[in-house]
Amino acid sequence: MITVSNLELRAGARVLMDEVNFRVDKGDKIGLVGRNGAGKTTLTKVLAGFALPAAGDVSRSGTIGYLPQDPVVEDMEQTARSRILSARELDQVTEKMRRAEQDMAQGTDAQRSKAMDRYAKLEARFTAAGGYAAESEAATICANLALPDRVLSQPLHTLSGGQRRRVELARILFGNADTMLLDEPTNHLDHDSIVWLRDFLKSYSGGLLVISHDVALMEMTVNKVLYLDAMRQTIDVYNMNWKNYQSQREQDQARRKREFANAQKKASALVDQANKMRAKATKAVAAQNMLKRAERLMRGVEGERSQDKVAAIRFPEPSPCGKTPLRASHLSKSYGSLEIFAGLDLAIDRGSRVVILGFNGAGKTTLLRMLAGIEDSDTGQIEPGHGLKLGYYAQEHETLDGDRSVLENMRTAAPQLGDTEVRNVLGSFLFSGDDVDKPARVLSGGEKTRLALATLVASSANVLLLDEPTNNLDPASREEILNALRTYEGAVVLVTHDEGAVEALDPERVVVLPDGVEDLWSTEYQELITLA
Repeated sequence: MITVSNLELRAGARVLMDEVNFRVDKGDKIGLVGRNGAGKTTLTKVLAGFALPAAGDVSRSGTIGYLPQDPVVEDMEQTARSRILSARELDQVTEKMRRAEQDMAQGTDAQRSKAMDRYAKLEARFTAAGGYAAESEAATICANLALPDRVLSQPLHTLSGGQRRRVELARILFGNADTMLLDEPTNHLDHDSIVWLRDFLKSYSGGLLVISHDVALMEMTVNKVLYLDAMRQTIDVYNMNWKNYQSQREQDQARRKREFANAQKKASALVDQANKMRAKATKAVAAQNMLKRAERLMRGVEGERSQDKVAAIRFPEPSPCGKTPLRASHLSKSYGSLEIFAGLDLAIDRGSRVVILGFNGAGKTTLLRMLAGIEDSDTGQIEPGHGLKLGYYAQEHETLDGDRSVLENMRTAAPQLGDTEVRNVLGSFLFSGDDVDKPARVLSGGEKTRLALATLVASSANVLLLDEPTNNLDPASREEILNALRTYEGAVVLVTHDEGAVEALDPERVVVLPDGVEDLWSTEYQELITLA
């Protein structure tokens, strides 16, 4: 499967982990955990062969299915169905079979004869790859991931970011690889799809390594845990299920705290004694040796685990604006013959709080992109009001320039700030030292989220458009986002699957897509959040 030997990973000059050793064997269901930015996404890229380690070795056997947080597909013109079938190369075989069928129906006698021979060979390949049973298997996976036939028939470029990521997940699951590496697989899934995925992974017989903030998924599937300890730059291996791991982690932290306290007490006594002895020339050497013993004693144990830092997320003080800073009239959007929504009207008043709900593919992200001025509506218009300042958080992080550094992205977003002010804002979002010089494209999903949010803080926006802002965040960072939502005084338009985010927003109104129905918020809409 996958064997890791003496692995060292770096982010610029910063060491993420060193001398790491572990295996992913058949039947292993491993949860990879650690704080945002600790190196989880970097590690999965290295395991999948999409990045190289600073040192050490990764050996692989068998096939590997890798789902990154931000999948990149070169051919966006292919249909979603072809993309999924390509996991077993069935897309190419199926397309050639269709062409052979056309030649058999339309060609000359000689062409028909060649086409029949070609078709027979292709059908043999098709059968060897699972054939019609495999197509049925793919259809079942897609149905459970809320990918209906109309979506599977569309080119990838017409799909929303959430739909494309579900296509990639379906492709990985259909590929039936010997080992799967899944980075936040429940992102963009509705409640029913998440429940189905938990059962699928529980019964999967290959090796699995998964990064997820879905506690229920970890509880149901994981039989081993790798804890990436950013402070110690190593990985702790727990050969146990999720519940036992949590209990053991608490015991380990308590033990290390006791060890540190005892070592600190002994070292302090040695230092006090050495200081008394240093005054006498005859005992200077002994005093120096005592100080060295104190240093060794403190190095021999892990220091008391300081509270992991969390980004201090606070949304900006909104700049003054008119009564209705943003209005939309008669918006509609179609892709070819597929109508997403039509005739939508929306007025965002100063300080208003609106949540947009709807099933996956109903146009929620498309609507936010229109309001942000990134995508054009087929009909209607966006009307900015007096003093409008928009802040847009995109779930796919397309507001960030991947080729520019963290610092350059921030300077572009806040040209009114001086260098010191920019660095102070980045520091509050845990970007400091060499981290600010990293290209945005190498950041983990959680780090990209923090950077995108940092650009909002300096914007003075009075209308925030937030598309799944809690995705890819550990529990502590997610709580910071929720607190920021509770205290922000400007207007918010929110798209989310996170019930906690809606509760923190405490919306006044709800817009349900694709019908475009606008209503006062009530608890009757609560169940639509996780189904959205």
